[in-house]
Amino acid sequence: MATTNYKGTDTATAGDPPAVGAPLPPLTLTRGDLSECTLDDYAGRKLVLNIFPSVDTRVCGLSVRRFNELASGLADTTVLCISQDLPFAQARFCGAEGIENVVMGSAFRSSFGTDYGLTMLASPMRGLLARTVIVAGVDGLVRHVQITQSVGDEPDYDAAVAALG
Repeated sequence: MATTNYKGTDTATAGDPPAVGAPLPPLTLTRGDLSECTLDDYAGRKLVLNIFPSVDTRVCGLSVRRFNELASGLADTTVLCISQDLPFAQARFCGAEGIENVVMGSAFRSSFGTDYGLTMLASPMRGLLARTVIVAGVDGLVRHVQITQSVGDEPDYDAAVAALG
């Protein structure tokens, strides 16, 4: 199991994230219009998965804004911002913030958190996703994984972009 920290307390996750060099596991997410998306929708593209607890928290909002800025300059790359938030909350946030360069995906009705080992198992954050960035190449192989030391830490954006090659 992986761990992160919430307000000074270590919090285990449901497992381990995919390893560098491994294929990106399948995923099913819900878009703002309640349709589903899968990895097949992004075949032939590099992927950055920006995974976080809730868009309605400060650091999560910062990460979505920052990846939105970065995505505008990333060739052949899709940035998927993934949380347990309902698609309506994600759409509200993006509309209010002018977020247009990333794809929001809700894991609220899928096994994504368990499949990727990122559902937090304890603390008041129990049931939400640990702040994680996973980068995969066009070949679908994982090139970079970062679970932040603390849920309140921003991810290393430069390392994620560098992993895109």
